[in-house]
Formats: sequence, structure tokens, C-alpha cells
Amino acid sequence: ETPPEPGEATQVAQGVLWIRLPLPMALDHVNCFALDDGDGWTIVDTGFDSKKSRAIWQALLAGPMAGKPVHRVLVTHHHPDHIGLAGWFQAEFGAELVTTRTAWLMARMLTLDEQKTPNFETIEFWKSAGMDPVVLEQRRAERPFNFADVVAKLPLGFTRIKQGDTITIGGRKWDVHIGNGHAPEHATLWSQDDDLVIGGDQLLASISPNIGVYATEPGADPIADWLEASERLKGFARGGHLVLPGHKL
Repeated sequence: ETPPEPGEATQVAQGVLWIRLPLPMALDHVNCFALDDGDGWTIVDTGFDSKKSRAIWQALLAGPMAGKPVHRVLVTHHHPDHIGLAGWFQAEFGAELVTTRTAWLMARMLTLDEQKTPNFETIEFWKSAGMDPVVLEQRRAERPFNFADVVAKLPLGFTRIKQGDTITIGGRKWDVHIGNGHAPEHATLWSQDDDLVIGGDQLLASISPNIGVYATEPGADPIADWLEASERLKGFARGGHLVLPGHKL
């Protein structure tokens, strides 16, 4: 019922630590998890890349994580609050990055696409969506949100997971089932050995995930993707499952 404070961790299952990183927005946190592999840790999702987030992880490594190395980072999807520090863990600690192909490609592409002001395609997309002219003029002159502002540079190379894979993390075997709607090719992991489910932002408590259409794919239908994934994932769900989600409790 009580989430961990920044720099602290709560054990939610044997060898599984629940960690929270702050976010500078209305949804002011992201849940991350550390799974004990014996000789090191697998981190699930990372938070934004910021001095504050890096300092929190350093405190966690020295404290609740007992000085053991992070040798693997699993990213559920490409959004910056989940992949933000993955490149830092790769570069600084030699960690392996594990994620879906679409997540890696989207994140690496977006970190390279840095804009000082909104580009033509984005402005046209906003117009087509009916943005208020006053807001539009204001945004024309502002620096837009850039992945590169909060996502560490991703080195070349990752390990792919896909639908139907099985991966061993924290002494458990996990089945990989792919969701969509909130983010393309969003990984969820379902333990074969107990009732744990790593839900990312596909499976949240008390709120639905954000489902948006963006200038990168203006004709997308993420609601259809979301509904299809929800129906399919429902077939794997059991009443006793404990979901480890990207936000909330």
C-alpha cells in the first residue's frame, strides 16, 4: 500500500525489489524493479536520464542492492521514463540491454531526432487535429519535447525479445507476451514459477495507459491495437496474479 521513497526499495517477492524514480510531470513517478540473479541484478525499466535519477540509482546500488552489479537491463517499451537510463547502464556498467526490436529502434531513432523548434510535419499534424491557433503560435516558437533531453545515448546493440519467447530472470522463467496501443511491441512478462507479472504500462492499476496518436504515424489506430492486446492478454490472466506495473501501486 505504501510505495518506496526515492533511493529506497521494497521487497515485493523473493528476490524482487520495487523501486520508484521521480518524474517532473503530473504522473510524478515510474516504477522500476530489480530482480536478483545471484551474481548481479536485472533492472526492469530505468526512469529518465537526469543527474537526480543517476544519483538515486547510485544510492540504490550501494544500499538495498548491496553493491552487486547491474548486468542486464530489460526495457518494457520505448518511452523515455522506461528506457531513459538504459544507455547509461550499458556504457557505465557494461549491462546487456534486453527489449523488443520496435522499442529499441523507436528509442534510438527518437534520440537522434533532436529539434530546436517543431518541424513542419508536426505543425501540420497539430493543425489537422484542430489545435487552437493561439496555442499553435505559442508552440511554434518553443523547443518541443526531445527524447535526447531525458534519454541517454543508446550504444549500438541489444538483445531482442519477442512474442512467445521464454527468458530466465531472478531465478524464474518468464513467458513474453506482447502488448500494443500504449506503445508498439510493448513487452509483458508472465512468470511460470509463481504469480508475478511484469506489466510495464500495458497493465496498470486504477488508470488506463495513455493512448495517443503522434506525427510520426498520424494515421495510426492505437485504440484498436489496445483492445486487441487486452483481449489476448486476458487469456493469460489469473485471479492470483500480482502485477508489477510501470505506475501506481
